[in-house]
Amino acid sequence: MSTSTLAPIQLLPAKTIDGRKPKREEVPGGEVLCAYCTAKCCRYFAMPIDTPTTKTDLDFVRWYLLHDRATVFIEDETWYLLVHTDCKHLQSNHMCGIYETRPQICRDYSTDNCEFDEDAVYEMYFETAEQVAEYMEARFESSDLSAIRSKEPALLPVLQ
Repeated sequence: MSTSTLAPIQLLPAKTIDGRKPKREEVPGGEVLCAYCTAKCCRYFAMPIDTPTTKTDLDFVRWYLLHDRATVFIEDETWYLLVHTDCKHLQSNHMCGIYETRPQICRDYSTDNCEFDEDAVYEMYFETAEQVAEYMEARFESSDLSAIRSKEPALLPVLQ
């Protein structure tokens, strides 16, 4: 088994119109919307997870967030584990390197409702295990979460 890693790709800028990213309706007819995008849809995947209803369930969510490049969000009352990672077939021009043989989930994805001109806003968005601990504290009104909270850091010295 090889232990070498792939070098990061050098990304090219996406196409622009008058030096800016166009709105969806400004993309000229006959052109591919993806040419103006940085492949947002190929830089993560999100999987629905069971809605946590107990402290134990939320502790699993904390565990997810102890891993690099993982976040959890809620959208339309559904909880998701989001893993921020580029598809290994994404090319420097933001296009798919296996377009003709891409997986069915990619074939089913449409630019009709993609996030090209959207900035995601979620009902809740957790980036750290500490945020989940605070949510647990609020949700379960527990006063003793010392077992899952990090110690308060020492104060920084005052420079004179």
